[in-house]
Amino acid sequence: MRTVFRVLSYLKRYPFMAAMQLGCAITGTLMVVVFPAVTREVFDVVVPQGQWERVTPLLLAALGAYFAQHLFNSLRIQLNNTFEQKVIFDLRSDIYSRLQTLPLRWFDNRPTGDIMTTVSEDIPSVERVLIDGIEQGLVAVLQIVVVGVFMFRADAKLAMVALIPVPFLAAGALSYTLSSKERHRKVRKASSAMNSLLHDNVAGMRQIKAYAIEQQEHARFNAVSDALRKATLHVMRVWSVYRPGMNFLTSVGLVLVLWVGTRDLMSAAAVGKAGIGKLSAFLLLLKFFYDPIESLHQLNQIFQAGRAAGERVFEILDAEPEADTTGGRTLTAIKGHVRYENVGFSYSAATPTVKHIDLEALPGETIALVGPTGAGKSTLINLLTRFYEYDEGVITIDGVAVHELNKTALRQNIGYVTQESFLFNGSVRDNLLIGRRAATDAEIWDALASANADAFVRRLPQQLDTHVGERGVKLSVGEKQRVSIARALLRNPPILLLDEATASVDTETEHQIQQALDRLMQHRTSFVIAHRLSTVRHADRIYVLEHGEIVESGTHEDLVLRDGLYAALCRTSLIAMEDAAGTD
Repeated sequence: MRTVFRVLSYLKRYPFMAAMQLGCAITGTLMVVVFPAVTREVFDVVVPQGQWERVTPLLLAALGAYFAQHLFNSLRIQLNNTFEQKVIFDLRSDIYSRLQTLPLRWFDNRPTGDIMTTVSEDIPSVERVLIDGIEQGLVAVLQIVVVGVFMFRADAKLAMVALIPVPFLAAGALSYTLSSKERHRKVRKASSAMNSLLHDNVAGMRQIKAYAIEQQEHARFNAVSDALRKATLHVMRVWSVYRPGMNFLTSVGLVLVLWVGTRDLMSAAAVGKAGIGKLSAFLLLLKFFYDPIESLHQLNQIFQAGRAAGERVFEILDAEPEADTTGGRTLTAIKGHVRYENVGFSYSAATPTVKHIDLEALPGETIALVGPTGAGKSTLINLLTRFYEYDEGVITIDGVAVHELNKTALRQNIGYVTQESFLFNGSVRDNLLIGRRAATDAEIWDALASANADAFVRRLPQQLDTHVGERGVKLSVGEKQRVSIARALLRNPPILLLDEATASVDTETEHQIQQALDRLMQHRTSFVIAHRLSTVRHADRIYVLEHGEIVESGTHEDLVLRDGLYAALCRTSLIAMEDAAGTD
């Protein structure tokens, strides 16, 4: 029930609309009892006593009651739609806001497809609870109460008979509710697993085709899809027993009332009293009493599905956000003096990723980080941006520990160019303005020129307004990389991070990118991760990492002469000595 109450808490934001909707629901429900009352009056008074002049006014009253009922229902539906969509908008906004505050460690442990399922499927399922549950449930309960009161006023004996099935209905609903939680959880988990696989396979379609594994992946998809089918069928099988069983119990109540009512009618006729109007009216009231009970059974199914979905939604909302990005100190006019002092960090408690890291970058210096794959190079720059928080030691910028700094301001002063440059599904202009929203077209073209990107952008069909597709798929790797460099140039940060920025391009493209990077690194502190000698050999200082520790440091010439790990890398890895010979 905690999940349900949390969903309902969103309704408190709009008390006026809730009150108006409640008023319309109550008024419309009260109109339900008019027609049974008119029916009783016609059969028990008007017809026996020949008061035919009352027929037209009574029928007009019944017609007016129906008109009022449907008018208020129309107003209630309009209010409800507006009300509920506001609440759903708030819920979606809160989910997205929380996703943006969660640390990267949280995303490391959560498949993207699972998150997409929560936002695209679980929230609409919660929406059904709000729309159907709140609207129809409220109306159903009100109708049961109002009609129940009029039933007791009409004939307390028959009303008691009508209530005989209610305890059995309640027991059945309770049994279904208590046993349904795990069934619906399995459906949500199976749906999430299927969507996660689908997301991965769509993103990796080129690899699937390249390795000709379409049949294997189809089999994997069929397996998770079949799990969803079985979980859904299990829910439906139980429902196929539950709902007809509940409807049978209400039918039993109807038959019992008709039986007792007929016996009373026979007794009344024996003493010369009319009672057919009273029984007819009561049977109409009974229909209005049992119909909303049947609606509540349907809502119970929706409620159970929404509860399972709501648990997944609130699992995200309850996730621990990263430290406040707006709190802490804000540095102005950052010079770019960066120091790591005895820094240690691990992604899991079992194995440290980096340890005992001591390095320094003076303002304007270029620092290169090299080493085997998995040595901890990318981790070091992720700690500087506070994507992850270091476990021990301290990292400072201009003498101030980064964990004391405002995260937003810190990241606004850092430019980040990665090996796989991510472009959003928008125009070239949209992607560049991420660097600086207020940039003019002239400034954008200047940045593109400095990044050796202006020529190819001018050849695009709509130049800056050309859409690049999902993840920039319409551009080549080198073109995407140069757009990313132009984006960093627009930001003009005092600290620059380059993570394998030229690793995935050919030699000619690398030369163009390297020229752009040289311009980008001028007059700013730069950290460069690279395997190509042309990228690191002119660094002011090179730090060589192995197994998460710095094992060597110095200039390119010093490290080559030392004939240690760096020299070995130059001979055996992507850093080739012949490149050195060609550039000396």
